[in-house]
Amino acid sequence: MLSVLAAMGFKFLSRSTLRGEKATLGTSLGASLTPTTILRLVLRFFQFVMGLTVIGLYAVDLDNARKQGKYVDSKWVWAVVCGTLGALCSLLAMLPLIKAWFFFAVDALVFLCYLVAFGIFGKMFIGENPEGNKGITRMKNGVWVLLTNMLLWFISAVIGGIMFWKHFKARTTHTGRGAMHV
Repeated sequence: MLSVLAAMGFKFLSRSTLRGEKATLGTSLGASLTPTTILRLVLRFFQFVMGLTVIGLYAVDLDNARKQGKYVDSKWVWAVVCGTLGALCSLLAMLPLIKAWFFFAVDALVFLCYLVAFGIFGKMFIGENPEGNKGITRMKNGVWVLLTNMLLWFISAVIGGIMFWKHFKARTTHTGRGAMHV
């Protein structure tokens, strides 16, 4: 009798036998780590790293100007603002409780910010001949970092827009509109 109760207890505790099991970290993490989720997290991680890179590239000149008592150029401030906005938004989008596709308009806004920064610095430095000047070489490299950021945010905005549209067009059995709930 005791062995039957023990067997029933083990069967009750095993994950595979409970249909109405409450979600725990082990069950929800395994269910939510799909290949799409992993790709999304990798994209957001690269956005975060590239945002920090932009901050590092352009904040150096702002700090040097501050130390020398010169004026702070608004173009460099804009680049640092773009990097900060991109890094913060990518961190928020990596949180597990946030449906990042719902905020695809924020992705599009960050894309537009990087587009403006790329236009400003691209016009200034792409055609420039560095002639051994390391500062100009660094800024030329910074332009390509801005372009990379711009493309990463464009990709996430497009994917988020498509996912938002698909989620909005899904139907339920009760209302005929909204997301499908299982």
